[in-house]
Amino acid sequence: MIVTTTNTVEGRKIAEYKGIVFGEVISGVNFLKDFAAGLSNFFGGRSGSYEGELIKAREDAIREMQQRAASIGANAVVGVDIDYEVLGQGGNMLMVTASGTAVVLE
Repeated sequence: MIVTTTNTVEGRKIAEYKGIVFGEVISGVNFLKDFAAGLSNFFGGRSGSYEGELIKAREDAIREMQQRAASIGANAVVGVDIDYEVLGQGGNMLMVTASGTAVVLE
């Protein structure tokens, strides 16, 4: 399935618009990741544990969006947008939302 942030696909015509589709993932960050990130914050450098969690959440949200698009007969999603939010009392939950327009390409 083609997934793009653009509103069109080069060389392809959109034959049908199926509607807006979403993929949402809410991921908790555990104590060990918080501790490792705290060390990175103190000593400097990147937090591999948080980066890995962010990458996984984004990929899962896109995969869920693709599955929802396929379930309504689409073969592509255009105009994709990815949003990130931090949730929870201590900011220990990460929400990633992928949204776009499910379409059928000729």
